[in-house]
Amino acid sequence: MRIHHINCGTDCPFGGALFDGRSKGLTGHIVCHCLLIETDAHGLVLIDTGYGMKDVDHPHRGPSPRITKTMRSLLNIKLRVEDTALHQVRALGFAPEDVRHIVLTHLDFDHAGGLEDFPHAAVHVMDKEFSAATGPRKGFVPRNRYRPAQLDGVRNWRRYSGQGEAWFGFETVRDLDGLPPEILMVPLPGHTWGHAGVAIQGPGGWMLHAGDAYFYRGEMRQAKRRCTPGLRGYQTLMETNRELRLANQERLRKLSVRHQADIRIFCAHDVVELERCAAGTPL
Repeated sequence: MRIHHINCGTDCPFGGALFDGRSKGLTGHIVCHCLLIETDAHGLVLIDTGYGMKDVDHPHRGPSPRITKTMRSLLNIKLRVEDTALHQVRALGFAPEDVRHIVLTHLDFDHAGGLEDFPHAAVHVMDKEFSAATGPRKGFVPRNRYRPAQLDGVRNWRRYSGQGEAWFGFETVRDLDGLPPEILMVPLPGHTWGHAGVAIQGPGGWMLHAGDAYFYRGEMRQAKRRCTPGLRGYQTLMETNRELRLANQERLRKLSVRHQADIRIFCAHDVVELERCAAGTPL
């Protein structure tokens, strides 16, 4: 198994270091940290997809755009072909049909935009998340986060609600259909009802893609949470259940402290975590 850390989307919100904790200018740098996993017998596996080719080509077309102008303005989204998972899969020497599975942390527009770029892939998601994204979307946040135009071309959904053997004290969904046992889903609701992390046992041990269970590197690997004002506010804006989100984040923080040598934990949007993961350096 070989694991590639790739950025499948770039947001540059106004506020600079108030978001990413390091930028010197007026805008920050937020990424869409995805994984491309080469397996021996199961083809390529994507963990999340970031923004897709159709998002780049026509993000606001029609009565139900793929990305709302509200969210694009709020995050100052930069839609670029070179950021898409499709482009990066090809750059690594693979064909789109080599991607046989996509495992999603959740179905927000910045995580699911590239689904239709891989029509041959089975798409694995928690059942609660699928229901939330495809059912009635009442309120500002559900209308903006879930975009039907990104999902309506997907035909091969694999939905999960069961539980399996615990993983470091967390409930899990194991035996994902068609996937190796080294890949499992870890339900972490709060950001959305069906949000999940994805744990992978790779050559160097366990890693956990925590999705949007947290947003900033200072929220992990230390006893007390530290988060920039911009990302703290964005997490609050987008949360579905505050109590669940903060409780699961606290559990992850304790896990990251107690098992720092055993598990590499990273989120979807921190640029420093992505850089360190890609370089193989400590978080």
